[in-house]
Amino acid sequence: MLSIRKNLLAVLVGVLIGGGAVGLLVSQNASMLASESTENAEKKPLYWVAPMDANYRRDKPGKSPMGMDLIPVYEEQAGDDFGPGTVKIAPHVVNNLGVRTALVEAKRFHTEIDTVGYVMYDEDKLVHIHPRVDGWIDKLYIKSMGEKVVQGQPLYELYSPELVNAQKEVLVALKQADQQLIKAAQKRLSALKMSPQFIEQLVKTKEVSQTVTFYAPQSGVVENLNIREGFYVQPDTTMMSIGQLEQVWVEVEVFERDAALVEAGLPVTMRLDYLPGKAWQGDVDYVYPSLDAKSRTLRVRLRFDNSDLALKPNMFAQVSIHANPLDQVITVPKEAVIRTGQQDRVVLVVGDGQFKSIEVAIGQVSSEYIEILSGLSEGDEIVTSAQFLIDSESSKNSDFKRMSVTEKPDTVWMQGLVNNVDSQNLKANITHAPVEAWAWPEMTMDFDIADDVDIDSIKSGQNLHFQVKQLESGGYVVTEIHIVSEPSYPSATVKGVINQINDERRILNISRDAIEKWNRNAATMDFLVSKSVELSALNVGETITFTFEVRDELVITNIELPQVESAGHRDHGHH
Repeated sequence: MLSIRKNLLAVLVGVLIGGGAVGLLVSQNASMLASESTENAEKKPLYWVAPMDANYRRDKPGKSPMGMDLIPVYEEQAGDDFGPGTVKIAPHVVNNLGVRTALVEAKRFHTEIDTVGYVMYDEDKLVHIHPRVDGWIDKLYIKSMGEKVVQGQPLYELYSPELVNAQKEVLVALKQADQQLIKAAQKRLSALKMSPQFIEQLVKTKEVSQTVTFYAPQSGVVENLNIREGFYVQPDTTMMSIGQLEQVWVEVEVFERDAALVEAGLPVTMRLDYLPGKAWQGDVDYVYPSLDAKSRTLRVRLRFDNSDLALKPNMFAQVSIHANPLDQVITVPKEAVIRTGQQDRVVLVVGDGQFKSIEVAIGQVSSEYIEILSGLSEGDEIVTSAQFLIDSESSKNSDFKRMSVTEKPDTVWMQGLVNNVDSQNLKANITHAPVEAWAWPEMTMDFDIADDVDIDSIKSGQNLHFQVKQLESGGYVVTEIHIVSEPSYPSATVKGVINQINDERRILNISRDAIEKWNRNAATMDFLVSKSVELSALNVGETITFTFEVRDELVITNIELPQVESAGHRDHGHH
């Protein structure tokens, strides 16, 4: 009797320290119920497990990989009334583990999409200042970026010979009293961004100004000040920008899984680290039409009022987008779902102290709840704490297939299309089909080519069956290839005259005839000659009939020389 109590104490300590498998809890309960029975007291353990990893099993006592004593697991005494995977736990053990449960509810489901972004100028009200003529900045009234300006305030003075000439044209027109010429000259000054007051003063005084002052077209803050006094500027020079801060944009990125929930007009809450405790309310202004190819995120533009000018461009913002709510959605607390990445499970209370791990399909996820698409019904009772222990034991014999981690092989065979080949660096760019053994989708990537593989036999456009080995460095090398099909290239046969021969580079410069089937006129161009075609018998000035293919370059695959009476027909064609 004393030994039984000692064993029971050891079991309880093991559970409290490491949270061992629930099978242990079941065996503990059975041991307590059989404490008066000599037969049960002498029952042998089925196996021993690690307290922190129920999958680590041994057939005898010992130490776990973490140095903890292995714990014995006995045959379960509980019935299996609810099918495979059912676990029965004594009420006092449930209480000691702190098992809490909750009911599955159908409720109004609010989804908040949490993301981050940066405060920006409202680009609808951002004005870029460019000169309309070449010239020199004679005087700059704005000294630094961020300076506030009001509409009509002088920004800079510009000396430009073109502006001087434009003023003289007005004076000439005034002297000739030609009203049509006067209007045309004044319109030109307006087109060059001279103010109406400047033009009026010119007409009144008839004096040409060597420098012209330009004024702020709107009130705001100076951004991107790219000039200083004495700078030479041209029409393509962005001298400065003037932005307004009464309203700002915030640009954020939303993950692809949430893209369908975002639409223009949704309310948004924003918080900033520099003003903790304060929140700004805005709305979704625009949803960009495409996703970023690399990050797989959707860009979304938000708009916020900023009458107190507290929001400043480039501030880091934490944003919550409030998606439209869904009515009568089956939900469970977020902490109740065990998410493995390949399968989602919950532990269902099936009655009489019995529990079972079941698979569920989840939908939208909020900060507190998860939508359940299938697997549960309203009113079901589920476990919300200590469910990992129960799931570990239930999954061993459950009636759903438990996801297991299989060792990834070092080498696999793939099917793919060759895009291009870099013979010098022993690399090939290949678009390969999905690789199930490595859980790879279809994608395009660069592969190293092993030294013992004939890289010259690999050509763009080929379909390959090839073996790939993963290196310890993380790279991937092609170790063997089978050519499934050769590339099919557009080809044409045409006559031409050889102008130049470059034996070293195997290039012929040829003046060819027109190619009617492609509607191409006669032309002179370079052709790369295939290694299968002999060059030694060719001469400059010779007329030939040749066949070429359109690959990455124009490649001659066959050459026929004209018949020569003294030598008969000479045919150097090769394929």
